[in-house]
Amino acid sequence: MTVRVAVLDDYQRVAEEAADWGRLPEGVEVEFYPHPLGTADEIVKELADYPIVVAMRERTAFPRELLARLPELRLLVTTGMKNAAIDVAAAGELGITVCGTAMAPTPTAELTWGLILGVARHIPEEDRAVREGRWQHTVGVGLSGKTLGVIGLGRLGRQVAAIGQAFGMNVVAWSQNLTPAAAAEAGVQKAADLDELLRMADVVTIHTRLSERTRGLIGERRLGLMRPTAILVNTSRAPIVDMEALGDAVREGRLGGVGIDVYEDEPLAVDDPVRGWEPDRTVLTPHLGYVTGEGLRLSYGEAVEDIAAFLTGEPVRVLS
Repeated sequence: MTVRVAVLDDYQRVAEEAADWGRLPEGVEVEFYPHPLGTADEIVKELADYPIVVAMRERTAFPRELLARLPELRLLVTTGMKNAAIDVAAAGELGITVCGTAMAPTPTAELTWGLILGVARHIPEEDRAVREGRWQHTVGVGLSGKTLGVIGLGRLGRQVAAIGQAFGMNVVAWSQNLTPAAAAEAGVQKAADLDELLRMADVVTIHTRLSERTRGLIGERRLGLMRPTAILVNTSRAPIVDMEALGDAVREGRLGGVGIDVYEDEPLAVDDPVRGWEPDRTVLTPHLGYVTGEGLRLSYGEAVEDIAAFLTGEPVRVLS
């Protein structure tokens, strides 16, 4: 009996080489999809005959309505142990097992600093200039002695804070659940509230999770609290920031710079206005926070393990 497996959203076309899919039992056929499948109707049409689907993080959403239209689906594997785009409760009710995988621990913190440094030192802009025959036409911002504001002091936030401290920055942090003890343990100052952090910081970086409490957390009013020389970096989730208001602040020169790795709709549409934001104050990356060779090999390798275990009737890393 043939068991079909669909590996979705393999944008970089690396999934096939990132794991030993040949370890799966005989009769398992794996297909790799390098492009988004499109609308819900298109997804249902393409995946109708697949009992097993591997989803890359939150690239394709699986809400209740979509899961209910995939009666053959029995196993949904997501890279990572959390995926806000999958209705895990609905999957359980529909008899669909959801399993996760490990993720590499530091890539997003590393990319965060790539964006901070790229904006502060105009690295993409100067790269383009050198290739065009120009030389030294920007003046960067040094970070030592400046204030780094970290929104969300969990695992990622602490990693980013530690690097800021290594650069000689003063670090202040805030989240809705941050305690003075947790801030002290990380060696950072706890802001009284988010408004205070935004007023204080020369660089603001977001590492809180998207939830109903954090959706729209930074809008027009709060962007107005930031210094006109400040840098804002978001490698968490786009809806935490009002993107329209952020675009206005960038265009009007009310921020020193912006680094963005996450967007409301991904992949970013060709005509999305974000693509037109001023390149001298903006560094854009296509949701690369978790995308490294090491991370993909870890995640896809465990996805193979998840599938093999499920087929033996003993699923592992079960989320529902």
